[in-house]
Amino acid sequence: MKKCRKLLAVTLAIVMTAAAFTGCGSSDKSTANNTDAGKKVFTFGDTTFNAENEEPTIDPHSAYCGWPCVRYGVGETLFKFNENMELEPWIAESYENIDDTTWKIELKDGVTFSNGKACDAAAVKACIEDLVAVHERAASDLDIASIEADGNTLTIKTNSSKPTLMNYLCDPYGCIIDVAEGNDDGIVVGTGPFVAKELVTDDHINLVKNEKYWNGDVKVDEVHVITISDGDTLALALQNGDIDAAYGMAYSSYPIFENDDYQFTSTATSRVFYCQMNYNSSIIRDDAVRKAFAMGIDKESFVNTLLSGYGYVGNGAFPENFSFGGQNVKTEEYNPAGAKKVLEDAGWVDSDGDGIREKDGKTLTIKWVSYPSRQELPLLAESAQASLKDIGFDVQLNITADHGTIVAEKDGWDVYAAAFVTCGIGDPMYFFTTHCLDDSSKNRGGYHSDEIQSLAEKMNTTFEQKERENIAIEMQQQILDDNAFVFCSFLKMSMISKSNVKGLKSWPSDYYELTADLDIE
Repeated sequence: MKKCRKLLAVTLAIVMTAAAFTGCGSSDKSTANNTDAGKKVFTFGDTTFNAENEEPTIDPHSAYCGWPCVRYGVGETLFKFNENMELEPWIAESYENIDDTTWKIELKDGVTFSNGKACDAAAVKACIEDLVAVHERAASDLDIASIEADGNTLTIKTNSSKPTLMNYLCDPYGCIIDVAEGNDDGIVVGTGPFVAKELVTDDHINLVKNEKYWNGDVKVDEVHVITISDGDTLALALQNGDIDAAYGMAYSSYPIFENDDYQFTSTATSRVFYCQMNYNSSIIRDDAVRKAFAMGIDKESFVNTLLSGYGYVGNGAFPENFSFGGQNVKTEEYNPAGAKKVLEDAGWVDSDGDGIREKDGKTLTIKWVSYPSRQELPLLAESAQASLKDIGFDVQLNITADHGTIVAEKDGWDVYAAAFVTCGIGDPMYFFTTHCLDDSSKNRGGYHSDEIQSLAEKMNTTFEQKERENIAIEMQQQILDDNAFVFCSFLKMSMISKSNVKGLKSWPSDYYELTADLDIE
């Protein structure tokens, strides 16, 4: 009965989004894949488009809202990543590194925003200046001193050496938008194949074809993206034909769609499911606790059993198909007996026979915080709770949409489990900049390492790629030696669609989903 109510809610949402277009001549039918009156309508179920993931809108200058902006084809960046996570032109044609702090970018001729305005250097300058004025993470990443615009030539000067400036401009926050149009209700004007018409946070976004798209014909006329955070409801919606495709399907539902009526598009990504330690906790500051914790996570079982093999065991901060990936480092292996000895040698013993260890009057209690919208995270929490209990940990789970508020405070949590794309800009420094430095925006647990700080300074002045990779390996090994993070698994990103959907493709960056190539036959 509960599932039926959820499905009804999804169906009603689809009806409402379809109704929003009736004034523009669309059909009043609510079924997905509606081609009435010659229109092609694509309906997409997505588990991640919500405030819980810091994606309440598609304004790339706010939080992580650049993700849906680029994923849903509203915004585009100067450059993009290909299947090998290498830079290739998009809005821009080329770039030149003049010196350590000066970059010259040539924009393509003929690129326009969906409102018909030219996307020239002046418009890009205005966009980037607005971005760094309001987006703290972007301002830190880019460290821009000045921007000059001349026709289609953009010259950027940075305050410090930025070898990865072009990579950072491919982050979803780098979507080029017409800032003069504003951001009413979180909707922005970009250069992509689709135009946002209506947005309701945690519910849906409606898009239409960009009739002025600069880069070819857009095949689909309308797109409805429906937020469906519950995996069972998402599966039912696809089965019943209420949606054409799904992102974030529960692994347990995959077998339902392994037939000729559906198709999968999958790829390995650097999205990792990891545990971050809170050094503000006296228990976590104990080196033995962190080491035993790392030895108590059964990654193989998590990936092969709970994820049904749709993932890759984590070793370091980056997957092993990367040249600087986890195959180059050594981490703690699952070893319950070894973990017990580490704890006992450090004075953590079960003195009262209840299965939970104590030391100096404190029980070995770990307050584990995570969130439910990434289906892998609750599964990881339950797996870790069970394996760590056998070692003598009392793991108390708090899986909540309010996770951000909790971890923003220094006290009240010990371990934060989350998902993050560690190499989202095609360069390893991205993860360390966001998570491991004293001023990192996601260094939630107050981790500090003199070695990491020193290596980061070295990385920030190194332009040669192989040398950067070697530094990244050193930095990975340091945080693993400290057991400051436990990298559990990497995502095999999959989208499932009806067999008549064409042009929907998974990318290693996990960025580009709805493109001009999307079609329904």
